[in-house]
Amino acid sequence: MISQKRLEEQFATLKNITAAGRGINRLAFSDTDWQGRDYLMQLMRDAGLTLRVDAFGNVIGHYAGSDESLPAVMCGSHGDSVPEGGNYDGIFGILSAIETVRSMHEEGFVPDHPIEVVLFMCEESSRFGAATLGSRAMRGELSQEDLDRLQDKQGHSLREVLKARGLDPDHIERAIYKKPLKAFLETHIEQGKVLEHRQVQIGAVTGIAAPTRFRVYLHGSADHSGATPMNLRHDGLCAAAKIITKLEELAASETSAPVVGTVGICDVTPDVMNVIPGEVDLGIDIRSISAAAKKKVADELKAYIKQVTDERDIPCDIKPVSDEKPAVMNRHIVKLVSDTAAKLGFTHIEMPSGAGHDSMHWAEYAPTGMIFIPCRDGISHNPAEYASPEDIAAGASVFSEVIRTLAKKDFSL
Repeated sequence: MISQKRLEEQFATLKNITAAGRGINRLAFSDTDWQGRDYLMQLMRDAGLTLRVDAFGNVIGHYAGSDESLPAVMCGSHGDSVPEGGNYDGIFGILSAIETVRSMHEEGFVPDHPIEVVLFMCEESSRFGAATLGSRAMRGELSQEDLDRLQDKQGHSLREVLKARGLDPDHIERAIYKKPLKAFLETHIEQGKVLEHRQVQIGAVTGIAAPTRFRVYLHGSADHSGATPMNLRHDGLCAAAKIITKLEELAASETSAPVVGTVGICDVTPDVMNVIPGEVDLGIDIRSISAAAKKKVADELKAYIKQVTDERDIPCDIKPVSDEKPAVMNRHIVKLVSDTAAKLGFTHIEMPSGAGHDSMHWAEYAPTGMIFIPCRDGISHNPAEYASPEDIAAGASVFSEVIRTLAKKDFSL
């Protein structure tokens, strides 16, 4: 049986493993991330899991089934956070997976299929600008070029950071997960307002929107703000302003499928009052559950960027960060989640995920599903992020029951 009390204690412990500040600070591969990882690894061992660590640092815990020749059921989530983030994003998923196996261990329950619980590294894009890097490494979607191309704000490459943690990026191919899987399941806070607004406890996720991300570098001219006439300026920030508002317009007007567009980074140089902005770096994030709609908005925005920069005689570079595919969840698992929630007496709906998750990298490899629970006011990536103990216990209970069902030899997908 799932222990709500134990989960509450574990959330409280992890909340203390953070750098100074109002929120949670477990930036990927930082000291606090590693402290949280150590704690979660100990919980995995306490649950009866045998651990191994891959070349990227992902932690894979194995719980033996009665027939080890059968493909495993994989589950888990991530432990890192955004700067000044919340203590539920990712953590709910990995703690639920550990608690599920721990309850089996305590009851002496042996599943037919083995179970693999994964603590994924670097799911958040906060440090290197690209998300779900641990899952990408396990799926063979992280190249040697990526390890050098992706850098943090201090200029440290992903390769350097991995080596500093004693990992093996030079042989990143050893992180690729090659064993067959029966299914993959992840549970997570919604990071939106739908469940709370509809007063529903469980969301059976039907699909996951994926981001296309790129950086736009505008090479304007920094000149004296008083001595340079308006018609002789090459203001990088004015060009950026037009690009930002155009993205908002393109995303809002797309009718083939919902698309959201965000400019989350706007770095201006020299960033002083009396100098016309010259260099501007924009970080652009476009998401949709439709790959075609997402590509259309991205292509239209890039065409507009060329138009604006040509008109203003401002050189521009566009560099890709990531272009991920939306994922469709397995219909049988969606139904199993809904049926399980109903059996346990919890209200539920089927719904898409607007945020990206580790699960989206596994949907082409194995039947994949996700379970959502509400978070207060839909707030996430923020110190105010919160999920009630009752909703956490409800989500973990549904998750546990679904895992037990998936791990039955006679349950087919």
